Amino acid sequence: MTSAQPDVSRRELRTVVGASLIGTMIEWFDFFIYGVASALVFNRLFFPSFDSLTGTLLAFSTYALGFLARPLGGVVFGHFGDRIGRKTLLMISLLTMGISTTAIGLLPTYEQIGAWAPILLILLRLLQGFAVGGEWGGAVLIVAEVAPPAQRGFWTCWPQVGAPAGNLLAAGVFAASSGLLTEADFIAWGWRIPFLMSVVLVLVGWWLRRAVSESMVFAREAAEGGVERFPAMEAIRRKGRALLTGAGLRFGENICYYVIATFSITYFTEIRGGDRSLVLNAVLIGSAVECMTMPLFAALSDRIGRRLVYGAGAVCVAAWFLVFFTLMDRGSLWSVGLAITGAMVAHGAMYAPQGAAITELFPTRLRYSGASIAYQATSILAGSLAPIIALSLYKASGGTALVAAYVIGSLMLTIVAVIAAPETRGVDLHEVT
Repeated sequence: MTSAQPDVSRRELRTVVGASLIGTMIEWFDFFIYGVASALVFNRLFFPSFDSLTGTLLAFSTYALGFLARPLGGVVFGHFGDRIGRKTLLMISLLTMGISTTAIGLLPTYEQIGAWAPILLILLRLLQGFAVGGEWGGAVLIVAEVAPPAQRGFWTCWPQVGAPAGNLLAAGVFAASSGLLTEADFIAWGWRIPFLMSVVLVLVGWWLRRAVSESMVFAREAAEGGVERFPAMEAIRRKGRALLTGAGLRFGENICYYVIATFSITYFTEIRGGDRSLVLNAVLIGSAVECMTMPLFAALSDRIGRRLVYGAGAVCVAAWFLVFFTLMDRGSLWSVGLAITGAMVAHGAMYAPQGAAITELFPTRLRYSGASIAYQATSILAGSLAPIIALSLYKASGGTALVAAYVIGSLMLTIVAVIAAPETRGVDLHEVT
């Protein structure tokens, strides 16, 4: 059967994919540097009246607020993305993220302005979350709606690569700043460098995204009168099972990632007293390897199906967490690097086909709203709370067994969602109802 999706040239496809990848990487870089800073310095600069672990817990709480704003961003951006198009909303999300991140880099500390420092930090974090809440749906959709159906998993994985690539860049910048500066200089001003870099990165992303055309699948649907007045409400009313399925796919994946990428930094530096540069380099290595392996997993999902690849990734991460903290406790670069890299590669088997798997659940007129809600709503109970719950479990038990059990349990729920999900590999987006 001939696909009803419009054909696009290879060059146009690569332009769309490249702009989505770079833009997504920049937005996730902005989002992730906050997480790294929360694990390393925000406890001292914005919550200095508390002991180290309690200050870190409070810093993680402000970190979590960004996730609370993501569903609102998903609803607002999804609403207008389904009504007026994908491209405009992608430009707005990029600009909003850049402004809020740069402002954090200029923010006075508690010592300088007292309680206003954490208050402003919270407001800017909420703005970050709102922006990234609208980013994912648009970036993945605009690629999914131009990619050939038989290769959609491969092409839509590239905006997904933007997340570990953003984390790679964030860890790299912090590792360089930490390695080149003294402890005093890093705490005094070096932590601001990654946030202020956002100005340049956002300008690059803006320039690249200007060259992208509007999704032809959306344009065709809109021309045929396929625009809902309240797409988010319609998605909730008509596609409840798809929303629950997408959220379930995200749940364990989201929790394990933020334990790997954020809590592990606090665990190694604050709890075990390990070297900051060592764990940042380990995150750097793990993120780089995940970026390289994700396209392979995505292409595999085009051949054998989304569910099989996704489920295998969930099982592998769960199994890896049986040895994750044992490797971290050994304290060498190879053991910490192996712990984080192994976990991130297995995570990539879930994250690579995720963009295609979730977008293929929704019809065009509801796709931005439905995919964004499914993706971002999970962040409230999953990613936002993962470092807080992990640290609280450690403080309560004095060990990592409960933390590992928390991650493994969340992945069991995701495996249930994989079993319940339909196989959508190769579906024509015009035929999704």
